[in-house]
Amino acid sequence: MSQCPSCATMKYILVTGGVISGIGKGIIASSVGTILKSCGLHVTAIKIDPYINIDAGTFSPYEHGEVFVLDDGGEVDLDLGNYERFLDIRLTKDNNLTTGKIYQSVINKERRGDYLGKTVQVVPHITDAIQEWVMRQAKVPVDDDGVEPQICVIELGGTVGDIESMPFIEAFRQFQFKVKRENFCNIHVSLVPQPSATGEQKTKPTQNSIRELRGLGLSPDLIMCRCSSPLENSVKEKISMFCHVEPEQVICVVDVTSIYRVPILLEDQGVMGYFCRRLDLPIETRPRKMLTKWKEMSDRYRLLEHCSIALVGKYTKFTDSYASVIKALEHSSLAISHKLEIKYIDSADLEPNTLQEEPVKYHEAWQKLCSADGILVPGGFGVRGTEGKIHAINWARKQKKPFLGVCLGMQLAVCEFARNVLEWKDANSTEFDPESKYPVVIDMPEHNPGQMGGTMRLGKRRTIFKNNNSILRRLYGDVDHVDERHRHRFEVNPELKEHFEAKGFHFVGEDIEGERMEVIELDDHPYFVGVQYHPEFTSRPIKPSPPYFGLLLASAGKLQSYLQKGCRLSPRDTYSDRSGGSSPDSEIAEFKIPSITQD
Repeated sequence: MSQCPSCATMKYILVTGGVISGIGKGIIASSVGTILKSCGLHVTAIKIDPYINIDAGTFSPYEHGEVFVLDDGGEVDLDLGNYERFLDIRLTKDNNLTTGKIYQSVINKERRGDYLGKTVQVVPHITDAIQEWVMRQAKVPVDDDGVEPQICVIELGGTVGDIESMPFIEAFRQFQFKVKRENFCNIHVSLVPQPSATGEQKTKPTQNSIRELRGLGLSPDLIMCRCSSPLENSVKEKISMFCHVEPEQVICVVDVTSIYRVPILLEDQGVMGYFCRRLDLPIETRPRKMLTKWKEMSDRYRLLEHCSIALVGKYTKFTDSYASVIKALEHSSLAISHKLEIKYIDSADLEPNTLQEEPVKYHEAWQKLCSADGILVPGGFGVRGTEGKIHAINWARKQKKPFLGVCLGMQLAVCEFARNVLEWKDANSTEFDPESKYPVVIDMPEHNPGQMGGTMRLGKRRTIFKNNNSILRRLYGDVDHVDERHRHRFEVNPELKEHFEAKGFHFVGEDIEGERMEVIELDDHPYFVGVQYHPEFTSRPIKPSPPYFGLLLASAGKLQSYLQKGCRLSPRDTYSDRSGGSSPDSEIAEFKIPSITQD
């Protein structure tokens, strides 16, 4: 294969995993990108998933966690959410590469006759397609400044040795020679278990995993060992000896209280210095301001003040189903110096049927709800548990508990208000009751059904604020409009809008055409807000999402003082090293990652 002239300057870091799946490759890939970006480098990220699905859009949340939505409407793996949050970048659907996408592109080429009658095979056609995809996508700008990235971090999902990932391993075996050694390195994430019977850290799983990887033609430059307690020197030396690396190339990734400590953990073990030497990076290895801010932020997990949020949903048994929602709540709680407690409530447990069948579970669920400082009803699909969510919303409205409804949560808030205040007892969404006399939520498909997702409304859309006094508008910084990401099929029926507004239930945000209701707020309530979009997808560790930020402020009893101060936090609530109050936005502008090139 010929050397591509443009790939000489691009540096590629491949992250593979061994022993078990779900070992934390996504957080490690994000953390590596963060420490590189804190040096002023432009970093992009690609996630490879070896499944045959074209994308993550049809997955059950129990199967693979939440579906993360990008600006362009791409429904992708939740690890891309980690990349965006850690690196403060905007990715596209092509940053998530699946076996299905690769085979589809190769088959389409074959049908067009692009291979000139040749036999199409895994090697070289599939492996070439993988390499071309990675090289093409690595150049796509992901920062606001539109500059082409200098480093691409690639995470290969699954575990080394899986049949599904073999074509990708072979593609990267070839790729390391194509782009030259000084432009490619491999991080292998492995598990060092510590059985309770002996208390001894075992290296054999890591040895076997590295042996398999080397047998497939990839030799790891860094071995990142996941462990419950710090690696002993003897264990590090043993891994070094049997895995053909220097001891300083064995990195201990011990369990930490906050994922935001992982970049600091890697930095403290000289990972940045190693990359500088191995990839010949043009940067100085001096302390960086951005990592200092991350340390300050991660230290806030030790705070004493608590704030509890009841998360009322369908998929609460598997917290990855709400990964971005949980992260958005964490970002907001850190910004106001409160320790977050999330009370997970299966919405079906709040329904009268549960009282008959499992009264203990019913009473426990209601006790959790009633004792929470705020209530969040996130998005979802399907009828199961919707009545329980409506009961929770009704309680939040009547008891004046801070409430945020996201997507389906907002739609059910509309249903609840219609039933109990407008006295439309039959009010419902046509998703759940197509025959309802009061269809307050209806199917409003996109006019171009050929778009990805069919009738689903996906990706970034603009919301116009119609009310100057809106709490959410003020939380966003008193802007005229916001651009947020959507993922839904059903929407509030615009024809019934006037009935709601006459009773103090206001649609303060609409789409550009004024046809779609985007934001709701209720009069005479400390914080009763619903949004049709998913603001959690654009929340960042040092720039929390305004709807979630408002929920945490209201739950902690700080919202009114925050609004009266002109949306400014007190000094102790910022990541600033200056004295005096400052708004989060000014702090974030100062410490935004892309602008930092030196101290």
